[in-house]
Amino acid sequence: MPNVMHRRRPDRLERSCAGASCDRADWIRVAPDAPGLERIEACFAGHGYDPHRHDTYAVGLTLAGVQAFRYGGRSAASLPGQAVVLHPDEVHDGHAGAEGGFRYRLAYIEPRLVQAALGPRRSALPFVREPVSTDARLIAAIAPVLAELDRPLEELERDAAVAGVAEALAALDGSSRRTAAAPACRQAVARARAHLEAHAGRPVASAELEAVTGLGRFELARQFRACLGTSPYRYQVLRRLERARALLLAGTAPAAAAAAAGFSDQSHMIRQFRRAYGLTPGHWLRLVAAGRQPLDSARTPADRGLSKPAGAGPGAISIEVGYEGAGLRWRPR
Repeated sequence: MPNVMHRRRPDRLERSCAGASCDRADWIRVAPDAPGLERIEACFAGHGYDPHRHDTYAVGLTLAGVQAFRYGGRSAASLPGQAVVLHPDEVHDGHAGAEGGFRYRLAYIEPRLVQAALGPRRSALPFVREPVSTDARLIAAIAPVLAELDRPLEELERDAAVAGVAEALAALDGSSRRTAAAPACRQAVARARAHLEAHAGRPVASAELEAVTGLGRFELARQFRACLGTSPYRYQVLRRLERARALLLAGTAPAAAAAAAGFSDQSHMIRQFRRAYGLTPGHWLRLVAAGRQPLDSARTPADRGLSKPAGAGPGAISIEVGYEGAGLRWRPR
């Protein structure tokens, strides 16, 4: 992404966001996809997004400002250099906790990858009770994933990153008594997941999944949640939303995108979109469009609390995180 744009007088929102964390009005920047792992950078001056939930782990770093949110029925706040861990299907929102807004990078990691990385020794998904962490191992694992958003991750790079994050999450999970799904049930869940993905554009009946998996619908629902952190229905809705997002980004009209993705109508898509992302499709598209604009040349990377490694691409930054007691300094080269 280029680092300059034509100088113009900032509006009130930009001025309010010109402090610690934001370079211009609210925006979201989406990195190239890697299978099972999505990365973003975002900046918000005040309110970020409404309460919502998704079917992935969300693990990231606060880059600047105070990243405040409600999670698990209580308030939390992450400061620059701290990590954020949000679990699948857990409702949360997001807003600035201080003047100047907040800026962060986040990786959405599918639970199936976390489960595969941990292997048969622990098939239950790890659960980290505290959503804000200063754990050195977790920060060291997630920081390289978020350092360069201008290029796709190579497969081996993605696998190594997921393994590191999964191990860090498991180490932070204080409970060793979580019930693990039996191997046969894990295979049944994998078949159910494949069937839901293949038929995301239409309603799937419970009897279909019973036939595909050999499990009763309620046993499957329990095992599906144990393995993937959400219900079969919710999983299918998120696959439809992924399809809708791709169509909307390609310029498809909202009504046509809703129909092609398998929603009953545009209103149905909008309701589900907001539940999943805390934003309407139109608001999300505006944020993504703003994230594609180049940054103001008057704000250098150092001004934003970030620095670029020599020879790095335009979307690369050097994430340096440090805090009392952890003694961590991480700089990608």
